[in-house]
Amino acid sequence: MAAPRLALARTGSHTGGMPPSKTAIGFETVRALGLAMPDVDAGTTFGSPALKVHGRMFACLATHKSAEPHTLVASVGFDRRAELIAADPDVYYLKEHYVNYPVVLVRLSRVHPDALRGLLGTAKRFEESRAKKRKKRPALLKALPQGRRMLRS
Repeated sequence: MAAPRLALARTGSHTGGMPPSKTAIGFETVRALGLAMPDVDAGTTFGSPALKVHGRMFACLATHKSAEPHTLVASVGFDRRAELIAADPDVYYLKEHYVNYPVVLVRLSRVHPDALRGLLGTAKRFEESRAKKRKKRPALLKALPQGRRMLRS
């Protein structure tokens, strides 16, 4: 089964006939929603405000020049990203730079607070699951002969 093709957002204005919300959400709201969840810390990633779970970033403000202003980057996985963009392309989008990362771009000026809360929960769980998988890897490496471990570096 072929992976679904995603339409990349065009560079330029993101109004798309719908004006940004007058009560646009800022990262302060994102931070408050995130810090209300267990094991979440506020920090930075690439100099940008971020939310982390067990030291792993799951949401931050976009820093790449291709992203629109006031864009949140959320780790959700490739399949979930495709679903979100298909369901609401006015809120969720993707730029070329982010194609190979399991993240979705979110227009904070358009996302509903309830949707943002759910998205942050999804992103947190996604990164927690990735962290658990990574913790299992060193045990597998110990089982390999010494010569095999040297190939990893």
